[in-house]
Amino acid sequence: MHRRQFAAVCGAAAALTLLDAHAQPYPERAIKLYQGFAPGGNADSIARAIGVEMGKGLGQPIVVESQSGAGGTIASTSVARAKPDGYTLLLATGGHAVAGALYNTLSYKTVDDFQMVSTVTYFPFLVVVAANSRFQSFKELLEAARAKPDAVSYGSAGIGSTHHLAGELLAKMAKVPMLHVPYRGDAAAVTALLSGDVPFIIAPPTAVLGNLQAGKLRALATTGPQRWPGLPATPTVAEQGVPGYDVRSWAGVMAPAGTPTAIVERLNAETRKALQAPAVRQRLEDMGGEARASTPEEMRTMVAHEVQKWTQVVADAQIPKQ
Repeated sequence: MHRRQFAAVCGAAAALTLLDAHAQPYPERAIKLYQGFAPGGNADSIARAIGVEMGKGLGQPIVVESQSGAGGTIASTSVARAKPDGYTLLLATGGHAVAGALYNTLSYKTVDDFQMVSTVTYFPFLVVVAANSRFQSFKELLEAARAKPDAVSYGSAGIGSTHHLAGELLAKMAKVPMLHVPYRGDAAAVTALLSGDVPFIIAPPTAVLGNLQAGKLRALATTGPQRWPGLPATPTVAEQGVPGYDVRSWAGVMAPAGTPTAIVERLNAETRKALQAPAVRQRLEDMGGEARASTPEEMRTMVAHEVQKWTQVVADAQIPKQ
């Protein structure tokens, strides 16, 4: 090798060594975890529970930021457009897939513009009536609806909510027309149910658990594939005449598409570790959820399937796209 070439090679090697010496392992600063709903709500509580524990393992704090509005799409937009360096993450919920089915135009692709990290939790919805309701079982409710199509209505947290689409899917699979009555959030739907304005509502456990425990409401069914541990005596919808019915919401961690594999693997490992922490598991269970991690590939498949499912429900129910 000529002396000049040898000097060039040595210089390049020295430069690489210097870069390696100054390179910092990920992460070297705080990480932002966006969630798309109001502070203090389910998504915010999940993000904070998982974020605090993940931060311990990562050696850097995870700062939860709320960007509420438009069904969570504002937060999703922020993350989709962020630099894919592992410092901007999204706590996505089932509403992320619903938005992909419901909105005509989004500034991002629901699946392809994100790198999935891991699921965090799954939780069912509950079919709930007032304590003095004439319906003693979910089967009785279905029979009444079949006897007088569209005479039985149900309340939800709003048009296009997962609760609403769960009702439309129920009507489709049970072959029972039911009238949807939208409210502005779960609290308003619960108030309407207690006032007798609607015969039943579909709501997450956290929205109705207090009234169930107080004896003001009764749960007729859970919407997941298995009975919810919080109400083990309450059968599923599938057990009561609608086989195959399965509606659960979920939450999981996403990063912008293009995030390096090594960072995704690190975040996945820390998510799994965090979900093993007793305090995190207990917090998720208190909210009606089941702690469950996944591989990035498993989460991507799940989200894509959810988008496809809800797109079909929106089309079948002729729900106007937003």
